[in-house]
Amino acid sequence: MQKKQLQALTLEQKCALLSGAGTFTTRAYQKAGIPAITLSDGPNGVRKQAGAADHLGLNPSVPATCFPTAATVACSWDPALGEQIGQAMGEEATAQEVAVLLGPGLNTKRSPLCGRNFEYFSEDPYLSGKMAASYVRGIQSNGISACPKHFAVNSQELRRMASDSVVDERTLRELYLTGFEIVVKEAKPKTIMSSYNLINGTYANENRHLLMDILRGEWGFDGAVVTDWGGSNDHALGVQNGSTLEMPAPGGDAVRELMQAVQSGKITEAERQNRILLRKVMKTAGFRALPSEWWHFNFITRAEAKAHYKPIP
Repeated sequence: MQKKQLQALTLEQKCALLSGAGTFTTRAYQKAGIPAITLSDGPNGVRKQAGAADHLGLNPSVPATCFPTAATVACSWDPALGEQIGQAMGEEATAQEVAVLLGPGLNTKRSPLCGRNFEYFSEDPYLSGKMAASYVRGIQSNGISACPKHFAVNSQELRRMASDSVVDERTLRELYLTGFEIVVKEAKPKTIMSSYNLINGTYANENRHLLMDILRGEWGFDGAVVTDWGGSNDHALGVQNGSTLEMPAPGGDAVRELMQAVQSGKITEAERQNRILLRKVMKTAGFRALPSEWWHFNFITRAEAKAHYKPIP
């Protein structure tokens, strides 16, 4: 997205670009040459719904390969295998005209009771980071965007939208952020997803220390921060503190809230424009035909065997 494209938009349209139009799509302004972008789960296979999408997944999905879960693949200790899986998932996403694949998940496993442990790699942040980086490289080799998640300190499902992860700085960095730091620096993901929870009293999507000081400032992340679905609590504050895109479709209130923040000076023109320009990283890929389904079937069989039966040196 170029500055000249933005100049053709009204303030309302510019603010609207920072929130979704549907459950898994962004807004389009065809006259300005800005297409809609489709995002889709997930961590171990594309979950694009056929027809109208809904957040609960009630409508059927377009057929796609169910790859081994992150928990399984991590048992291989093989980043090369992870990159192959990421490449295969990216191929299927591209074939389904998905521009952003929402994964991999690399939160730290603190308890076996976490309901999403199957889609996270490990309790070891180094292993998680290395495997996630391999997935991202594979996915993005197809010209689309990977979206590592959930940033950050999101290790439980119980009250996940209201829980507060209280953690000191050393523990935060050495345990909970190490995996994300590895994936950002080694694989350069084009997007990253913020988590639902609070961190030391501030929601992750509005946490300036997390998004601006560490993610963008120290690690050099130059992509788009996407909220988890329904994970935005103060859209204007989120944009001010480093967030880019609120998902899913929040309605007109979020746009008006952002407009008021710009008009009142709460958000500067530079901050708003920087977030909009970051959407360029989610540009639509050159979509192409899907490779042989038989190849992917054989591939996941080999991947599962390697993950489960790799001998210990």
